[in-house]
Amino acid sequence: MPEMAPGIVLDTNIVLDLLVFKDPLTEPLRAALASGQVRWIGTAAMRDELERVLAYPQIAKRLDFYALQAQAVLATRDALVHTVLVADKAPVTCKDPDDQRFIDLAVAHRCAVLSKDHAVLCMAKRLLALGAHARCAM
Repeated sequence: MPEMAPGIVLDTNIVLDLLVFKDPLTEPLRAALASGQVRWIGTAAMRDELERVLAYPQIAKRLDFYALQAQAVLATRDALVHTVLVADKAPVTCKDPDDQRFIDLAVAHRCAVLSKDHAVLCMAKRLLALGAHARCAM
């Protein structure tokens, strides 16, 4: 039986950089996902959050600029994500309650969470002690 690729949790801003803005800094992540080097894990609630964010006026303008439809972005996300159940609350708490779900999932799956959010990144040492880690980029 082949070994499963390591999991990775992406916060919503990283997802936007990857799927909407096509940020060049996400190219290593895009390649790692395409090659199966890493396995993006997420929950239905994370998808719901992305759907809500894609409807924000400032994001909708960017979708128009890039000639993208929100449903197409969600379909791309769905094709890349291994959907799992919401994780139990981790033994560490993020200062930003909106980011807690990403921390919980990374701890539960003992994997990396990619984020640009300081509230997540400042937890790096505490996450390492729990078998997870926070990183800003691939």
